[in-house]
Amino acid sequence: MAQVVRFSVSLEAELLEQFDGYCRAHRYPTRSEAVRHLIREKLTQESWQADERQVTATLTLVYDHHRSQLVSRLLDLQHDYAEQVVSTLHVHLDHDRCLEVIVLRGSARQLRRVADELQSLKGVHQGHLVVASGESPHGS
Repeated sequence: MAQVVRFSVSLEAELLEQFDGYCRAHRYPTRSEAVRHLIREKLTQESWQADERQVTATLTLVYDHHRSQLVSRLLDLQHDYAEQVVSTLHVHLDHDRCLEVIVLRGSARQLRRVADELQSLKGVHQGHLVVASGESPHGS
């Protein structure tokens, strides 16, 4: 078995409470097991994203539409990536926040670049890229 290394993590009380709820809901025996699972999942996700395989994905963003120039910047970037952006869905969550689902198609590497640019804009609260489909490894 691999050597186990301990490290500490500092979290806000509310975030830790939510994480403990996540651990209970998913029946993790310990926080450490949940953290290991989440880290492995994220590392696996990151590894496919460097791939050149053609995929279809969705990028879900939650953002503050009052943020200066944010909506304009989001639209500009979508136009910059017109070959990858297939479609968008826009939903008003409340007075301040919008949810946007962007359907993307292209190489995993390209889509990761698009997602990173859009998610990193100031005023974007959440961003999540999900691969819906890709080429089979044998091209069939």
